[in-house]
Amino acid sequence: MKKNKYQYRFLLGLMISFLLFLTSCAHFFDESSQDEIKPSSVADIKAMMYKEAYPYLFTSSTYLNLLTDEIQCNGMLDATYAPQHKAGTPIFTFDPTMFDAINLIPDESNSWKLIYEKIMGCNVVKDYLPKVSGTDTEKNALLGQVLFLRAFYYLKLAMIYCQPYNGKNINPDTAMGLSLQLVMDVSDKFPSRTTLRATYAQIEKDLLESASLLKDNYKADSPFRVDQLAANILLSRLYLYMGRTEDMANVVKYADLAMAQGPSLTNFASFKSQFGSEGVYNIDISPEVVWAYGSPSYSNGTYYIQTLAASGETPPYVTSNALKNLYDANDLRLASFFSGGTFYTYKVGASFYNYGDSGIRMAEVYLNRAEALIRQYKIDGDQAKCTKALNDLNTLRRSRYDSQTYTDINITDPDALLAFCLQERQRELCLEEGFRWSDIKRLGLSVSHHYIDANGNGKNYTLESNSLLYALPIPYDAIDRNNKLVQNPR
Repeated sequence: MKKNKYQYRFLLGLMISFLLFLTSCAHFFDESSQDEIKPSSVADIKAMMYKEAYPYLFTSSTYLNLLTDEIQCNGMLDATYAPQHKAGTPIFTFDPTMFDAINLIPDESNSWKLIYEKIMGCNVVKDYLPKVSGTDTEKNALLGQVLFLRAFYYLKLAMIYCQPYNGKNINPDTAMGLSLQLVMDVSDKFPSRTTLRATYAQIEKDLLESASLLKDNYKADSPFRVDQLAANILLSRLYLYMGRTEDMANVVKYADLAMAQGPSLTNFASFKSQFGSEGVYNIDISPEVVWAYGSPSYSNGTYYIQTLAASGETPPYVTSNALKNLYDANDLRLASFFSGGTFYTYKVGASFYNYGDSGIRMAEVYLNRAEALIRQYKIDGDQAKCTKALNDLNTLRRSRYDSQTYTDINITDPDALLAFCLQERQRELCLEEGFRWSDIKRLGLSVSHHYIDANGNGKNYTLESNSLLYALPIPYDAIDRNNKLVQNPR
């Protein structure tokens, strides 16, 4: 695995050097840019895909943690942290105008711009593939990857800027979805928003086609690439987020496929001495990683800090006591995810330059399937589904404890079991991939924050259950540029 990792980095460096001759994906928004790029082979397209479609050195949603119950505010105890305190204030206080002043929006918080640029990269690769030389297998392997990536990006956008698919009083046929850009032709610079149903239908279509193409044409040779396994896991996530009773069978179906294909869970007890300095996305010690990407979530210091300016100081935004209190004393995640009792806003391992803290891993599959089975059990009372869900939860949890300290759970009341499963989901997936924000939305939860201003004055703010702000405001620059975009109600 190490050899593959270093070979990947070397080749990536060569590809980036080559790609300096190409126009940036951001320029694809100019009509003339398409004439400036003349890929002629699959190798050219592959190089373009690695740079313009894959999300390496990419963060676009870590600010979402500030909206959740996983972060608390300590105020501005030291002027050193005034920029972080100020930047996080409108998000942490649920200010509906948080993205109106574009000159004050940090780049990493403009998910609309960052993600649509990546979608455009996917579209350029997809549309050029029929025009270049190469075998059908080579082309289908690339097409499968970019369709996965496009679906991945649209699902991220939907969970930021749209109401939940199965939310209270939400009709997918009338609720606003996303602007669906599916080809590289950008002559129409002002696309309007489609419906929520059409948005999710396109995500589903892309993922199903991706899974089929990747099954027949491509097997990833490292966790920095996606193949059918990643597509099946993302399909299980998609159907869980859609959330209807009829979707639960598909959650189970694609989780089953992923379980049959995927690696084992990482045994935290075996690596606990190393987790203190690396982390769950360290591909050298963590076999459960299916796909790894991204730069560390705190890397530009806009909202969160990597280290204290001086010993004993407290940054403005840190991991909440509510999150810490979810772990019992024997749960190895407490020390494995967080460093030495100092709870910053990222998981251990993010400080290593060669590992990000984003991706897809097998733990999610166990949680997705368990939740879907429990929801089915609540309806049909099928004890076999309860047993299977308990097995999924206990299998995951055994890998997070020393064997002599863990006792299997045996909860059979469906409501209590679902509540436990959702808590386990938060324990496992905290501060990662926007999972908690997505769960707050799809479960219709409220969030209460105690904000402390620069002068030490405290005030409580609440995001109400089923709030309009479940669909965050589209950044001002996107609305200003496209008069067909309708802003989310707030």
